[in-house]
Amino acid sequence: MDKVGYLRDLLAELREQGLYNTIRHIDSPQGPWLVVDGKRVLNFCSNNYLGLASDPRLVSAAKAALGRYGIGPGAVRTIAGTMTIHDELEEKLARFKGVEAAISFQAGFVANAGTIPALVGDGDVIVTDELNHASIIDGVRLSKASRKIYRHCDVDDLAAKLAEARAEGARRILVITDGVFSMDGDIAPLDRIVETADAYEAMVMVDDAHGEGVLGKGGRGIVDHFGLHGRVEVEVGTMSKAFGVVGGYVAGPAPVVEWLRQRSRPFLFSSAVTPPDVAACIASVEILDASTELVDRLWSNAAWFKERMAAAGFDLGLSQTPITPVMLGDEQTAQEFSRRLFDDEAVFAQAIAYPTVPLGKARIRVMISAAHSREDLEYGAEAFLRVGRSLGVVS
Repeated sequence: MDKVGYLRDLLAELREQGLYNTIRHIDSPQGPWLVVDGKRVLNFCSNNYLGLASDPRLVSAAKAALGRYGIGPGAVRTIAGTMTIHDELEEKLARFKGVEAAISFQAGFVANAGTIPALVGDGDVIVTDELNHASIIDGVRLSKASRKIYRHCDVDDLAAKLAEARAEGARRILVITDGVFSMDGDIAPLDRIVETADAYEAMVMVDDAHGEGVLGKGGRGIVDHFGLHGRVEVEVGTMSKAFGVVGGYVAGPAPVVEWLRQRSRPFLFSSAVTPPDVAACIASVEILDASTELVDRLWSNAAWFKERMAAAGFDLGLSQTPITPVMLGDEQTAQEFSRRLFDDEAVFAQAIAYPTVPLGKARIRVMISAAHSREDLEYGAEAFLRVGRSLGVVS
């Protein structure tokens, strides 16, 4: 009896539909160039926006922490105690973000899944953008609050949903949005979202995973970008993208953070990030706090590459950030485009298809980094043009 035969059938269907994810294997540090499946390729896949993932300063900090603290934290922080290095990270994050307090989690995904159910429950309503990240969707599902979904970045629809929630007698309302939407690269109109939420006495939570290290002064994020300090109750961030390491955090008013220490299930039931990783996170925060150089270079690189790609005739969607989606539509075309880039051009740029994006919205998502040189970007743009012409995507 083959009890998992249905999974073989489903996997075969994914391959036929161009929806099967091919996971490649990396044997080098993260950087503008990688060794992938034994081949040196230009890296257009990583969320390593500022090139910090292999920065010697982070490596040195991690090694020093390894010698002082060892590898693991031993158990959850509420049982085994909090290592002082975790306290240091949270204090520096709070100062960097300009908030009262911060709490660190094992990942950005975990931060969302652990925060939403802790803040709202029975009798409450969550109002969430239709294109929010999967971690927000899962966090909403874990909560016992009811939910309403508003059209993407549509503040008028948000207001309508908030009015419905108040009319239905909601006890508390939590509005949730991504800061930067990771697949399209567009920015949430957070200033208008906050204004609308205030009119209905609703809390606001923003997941700034792709805004941290990218938007705002020196990468302080979307709240800083819009000058909304003190008006957003929950800022969620990740240390795995622009900061170059691993982990997540929530920043905001002290009561929010203290409540999460008491009732967020990942904080209470799962061990913290390892000390070497925390030390590297601290080094990243210190680097961004000291200079805007890397963030400025990131935006300069992105502007150059996007201008070049648009001039070649590629559809870059609605991106307002260094995230550069090359819109292709058809899933099979996207998979073939990615394969040719890798095999023929030594460019690592994976196809993004359903369920990560809707059917018919497949793309190659190019992730620009401050670590890319102008020569790297020129090489990548020319490779895209050759493959695009061979597949009839551009003329």
